[in-house]
Amino acid sequence: MAMILKTSPFTLAVCAEMVFRSLPVLDRLKRITELGFQAEIWDWTKHDIKAIAKSGATFSSMTGYVTGTLADDAGADELLRTARQSIPIAKELNCPRLNLHGTGLDGQGLPVVKSEVVTGAMWLKAADTLNRIADLGEEEGVTFVLENLNEAVDHPKTPFAKAADTIALVAAVNRPSLKLNLDLYHAQIGEGNLIELCRTALPHIGEIQVADVPGRKEPGTGEINYPAIARALGEMGYRGTIGMEAWPSGDDELALSRFRDAFSF
Repeated sequence: MAMILKTSPFTLAVCAEMVFRSLPVLDRLKRITELGFQAEIWDWTKHDIKAIAKSGATFSSMTGYVTGTLADDAGADELLRTARQSIPIAKELNCPRLNLHGTGLDGQGLPVVKSEVVTGAMWLKAADTLNRIADLGEEEGVTFVLENLNEAVDHPKTPFAKAADTIALVAAVNRPSLKLNLDLYHAQIGEGNLIELCRTALPHIGEIQVADVPGRKEPGTGEINYPAIARALGEMGYRGTIGMEAWPSGDDELALSRFRDAFSF
């Protein structure tokens, strides 16, 4: 009986900040590329852009701002200023998506502006800020993506953290230059019901990120049934990027192999 070779209908990417961490970043990008994945980076100010642009890696996404927030005047102006600074970097790397959060995050992933309560005025300001971001994206021919986070484990007191929040904001703006970065690790902690969440979010998704729960390790190490989610996404017609933003549970190459297997059928 012939063996059926599974392939992935998705573009698979790996966060270079989280794998092969014993290697310099250029060597990480080389390994990720050799293994057949695209690469994602976080804060571009921490990298030698000219060097990584020549690395041979195909970049999937990067953080699309340096500082700034969504829901206050000064923070919004700062977000727009540093988003504008990020665009030439994205173009140099030929990176199609620039990632945003509900507020700026510090080096530990904690919100720069903590929010005990998200008010109606903050919602309106956030939508206005994202409209300005969408204007910038249209003007420059790039796509910004808004990522959901979780408050319970990694990012306490972050405003607009839930996937339901990011979906509501992106849907309210409803512009092609602003999409969702739907992070299923964060969503499992914050909301669950992941397949239906994907179905709700589908018209607005720019990228999906994954890691397992608990521990933020690669798919197959925790409670999320990623093969079932992969099949459901395939049936929904999603053919975009799935990015592994996870810490390997052991061997890095094994972690990437498990990721590929989870999203191949």
